[in-house]
Amino acid sequence: MGAILSTLVSPQQPATGALPGYPLAARNANIASFEVMELVKQALALEQQGLPIIHLSIGEPDFTAPEPVLAALELAARSGQTGYTPALGITPLREAIARDYAKRHGVAIDPRRIIITAGASAALTLACCALVGVGDEVLLTDPSYPCNRHFVAAFDGVPRAVPVFADTRFQMTEALLAAHWTPATRGTLLASPANPTGTSIPFDELARIVAYARARGGFTLVDEIYLGLTYDGAPRTALELGDDVIVINSFSKYFSMTGWRLGWLVVPQALVGAFEKLAQNLFICASTLAQNAALACFAPESEAIFEARRHEFRQRRDAIVTAMTALGFGVPVIPDGAFYVWLDCSRFGDSRLLAKRLLEEAHVSLVPGQDFGANEPGRWMRLSYANSMDNLLEAARRIGAVLRNERY
Repeated sequence: MGAILSTLVSPQQPATGALPGYPLAARNANIASFEVMELVKQALALEQQGLPIIHLSIGEPDFTAPEPVLAALELAARSGQTGYTPALGITPLREAIARDYAKRHGVAIDPRRIIITAGASAALTLACCALVGVGDEVLLTDPSYPCNRHFVAAFDGVPRAVPVFADTRFQMTEALLAAHWTPATRGTLLASPANPTGTSIPFDELARIVAYARARGGFTLVDEIYLGLTYDGAPRTALELGDDVIVINSFSKYFSMTGWRLGWLVVPQALVGAFEKLAQNLFICASTLAQNAALACFAPESEAIFEARRHEFRQRRDAIVTAMTALGFGVPVIPDGAFYVWLDCSRFGDSRLLAKRLLEEAHVSLVPGQDFGANEPGRWMRLSYANSMDNLLEAARRIGAVLRNERY
């Protein structure tokens, strides 16, 4: 599976929870645990013991769905809109998403190209199932969202991690893509803005990446679930770059609907039939209640709420970056999107040990870099500022006290 995955999970290591002699598929050995979720469990256990934990680990907005969406959910439930929908999703929602692309980005998208999914995870599952064959290589960045490499591996593809650094904003470039593209490469899976770094690919660079992959008959799959949470300049969707680009988005982040499990894909028209067949078999459909409720996300009163929250996230970013740099953490690239800061903690030692210390002594939960790849993981930590301004500033105060060997 290559150096990156072999450092994360040994092929000889039994899958977690496997019974002795039970015939699990070999691919289980290539799927590592999602460490951030394990850390969240530890933090919650301490919280249940009465400790005042501040959660800066999980990538989930502290906001919930706004009132118009909740009202639409109740109406859908009470009116009996609870049966299966078409596998591609309800037509009104696909049309609403298409109108939103035209309104926000000036891009005309045929609603028939939009596939409603059970969250972005289901969208990535469908995309990898449709596009990745046995032994096909897919180029990703290191660091990146940890599940992305596992979506590829789950369909017996080979995720190839490309180390990226501050000089490219921790993002892929055409030069890096070209340097790592091999005859076995099938395409590239990117995210802009990205988890864990909060950085976006400059649009002219993204255009060069798409052109390079296209010239070699490969796919470009772009995760845009944080596109609505862009702070420095107007966001641009990769859909501007051609009908062959496949884009994933979600109602989880910008729309604050994580547990509703609702997302979408935009695919080339020629691929809709293949994706529909897979969706029918793997998922049947996304939640009918969530689909009907999500229509209210595009109402003017909801849009005003979402934009106010985006501005709040930007203020939090500015405050926590200032606070953490004052404590001595490095922030070599200011995040321009999402709600993460990629912190250089090398001044204070290994990130895993530091995360453990901060959780136990400062009662602040952050994520060490090991979850996101093998590119200097001990140097980096991810901080999620999806928490209140008061909690962010209190967390920084506690961290500072612990680093000075004081009780907070």
